[in-house]
Amino acid sequence: MSDTAFKHRVWLECAQCGHRVPYTGPLRACEKCGGQWIDAVYDYDAVRELWPAVLQKRPFDMWRYRELLPLRDDANKVTMGEGGTPLLHATNLGLMLGAPHIYFKDERQGPTGSFKDRQASLAISLMKEQGITEAIVASTGNVAISYSAYSALAGIKMWAFLTSLVPPEKMREVALYGSEVVKVTATYDQTKKVAADFAARKNMFIDRGIRGIAAREAMKTVAFEMAEQLPLLIGEGETPWRAPDWYIQAVSGGMGPVGVWRAYEEMMKLGLVDKMPKLACIQAAGCAPMVNSFKKGLDEAEPVLNPQTLVITIATGSPGPAYSFLSRVIREHGGAFEAVTDEETFRAMHVMAKLDGISMEPAAAAAFAGLFKLLSTGVIKRDEVVVVNCSGHTFPVEKHLLGDEWARTVEVPETPSVSVNEGLLGTLGHLDERVQSIAIVEDDPKARLLLRRILQTRGDYRIFEADDGASGIELARREHPDLILLDLMMPGVDGFGVLEALKSDDETSDIPVIVITAKELTADERARLSGQIEMLMEKGSFTDEELLDEILKRANDPS
Repeated sequence: MSDTAFKHRVWLECAQCGHRVPYTGPLRACEKCGGQWIDAVYDYDAVRELWPAVLQKRPFDMWRYRELLPLRDDANKVTMGEGGTPLLHATNLGLMLGAPHIYFKDERQGPTGSFKDRQASLAISLMKEQGITEAIVASTGNVAISYSAYSALAGIKMWAFLTSLVPPEKMREVALYGSEVVKVTATYDQTKKVAADFAARKNMFIDRGIRGIAAREAMKTVAFEMAEQLPLLIGEGETPWRAPDWYIQAVSGGMGPVGVWRAYEEMMKLGLVDKMPKLACIQAAGCAPMVNSFKKGLDEAEPVLNPQTLVITIATGSPGPAYSFLSRVIREHGGAFEAVTDEETFRAMHVMAKLDGISMEPAAAAAFAGLFKLLSTGVIKRDEVVVVNCSGHTFPVEKHLLGDEWARTVEVPETPSVSVNEGLLGTLGHLDERVQSIAIVEDDPKARLLLRRILQTRGDYRIFEADDGASGIELARREHPDLILLDLMMPGVDGFGVLEALKSDDETSDIPVIVITAKELTADERARLSGQIEMLMEKGSFTDEELLDEILKRANDPS
């Protein structure tokens, strides 16, 4: 079977009534029942025959999975090398949380720095195939940036309607690509309505987001890539494809998890994976219609009319049809809707940057904040395989490149005010100046590195290290540090022996000790530590903030 013949084996199927027609281009609604959720359906028997052998000859990018994407002719493909982003192991984060199988899909490495490049590539390709030369998109930032870049390549004029809450840096980047920027002084949901009214008056094509076929189908490629990458990372080379136990993403409209779920359904049909992942959909607490509606047991999302969050990218008060789909999936197959505060989100940004060197936008950090919460509550087990979508990293456009007249402004009357807190995150706590030296006594080099990294990000301290108990005792006597972080499980002289030696020596008995251990302590062992240490913290059950809070407490109350 030739590739050319294969491309046309696509149908459109109404999710509401099941009516199916051959695919000739996107449909706005089912011709039989009027339903607006239309899925692409493929010849899976033919794909099974063609894959995975043909994939071995293709580059690792989004279009590698060409047979499961609804573009009729490759001549209309608009691509910048999107997809093929790395799946990375969050090594230090996993060590801190006691969860060794945390991975993240680094979508920051797309052409414009976000996972929306996948959506833009397919959406603009379909516009080109339909002969569209001018189009409208409403966005909170990343979609407009991606669509503007790809439309420039395709020769399509783009009108980008953005809520005025979008950071100016994102707006300037949209303008730099040549799009017409329309800044709407309203919420994102109102901005979408302004864009739709404009499109109707001008009789112009408007991108329909999750209601359009391009968005959902493009997001499938995130899951296809993960399924191929994961076995190589977790040492299952003999298994070519694998599903994680959990897939986590921050959501506004929810198209990412919808696309990922559809991809795993297709992989199940093709016999490539043997299970479906659980989905965790994370929202900002100040705009969490999906989370709130799920807790109430609602089948349709109850809108949030006045979003109050600084994480504008995911501040969609009315999420649309994806909620009904995702709530059904999570009720039937397990998973979670979770809300995180802005403070938790910005803290996660600090944690990921300072532990694993990953700088990300707030929407991506919200997903990690959700991971922290779901791990701490036991919803996600610490031995489960988890993939988090690190959805984007934006870069500012220099102000002087565009001058002053780079955007149009539309004032929407009687717009509900959006109240936000000015403080993004309180200044990070520093140890009292009296605590200048800290000793780490730990035999695991990765654990020592993690503890050193946490301390280095919070202050300028002299940090000493010992890799066994005997060396730790000698170090304490020689340097007399202001604080000791002590592991219990070490070869030779263990932590109990170190503690006994320190407390029996007048020169070291006054040094405060915080014990950090992965050992499940018996009642007798806990009794041995009673009165001898400042705090017992179990590895994997504390965050760096909790550890630093305890050290800070010790520093401010050295008596």
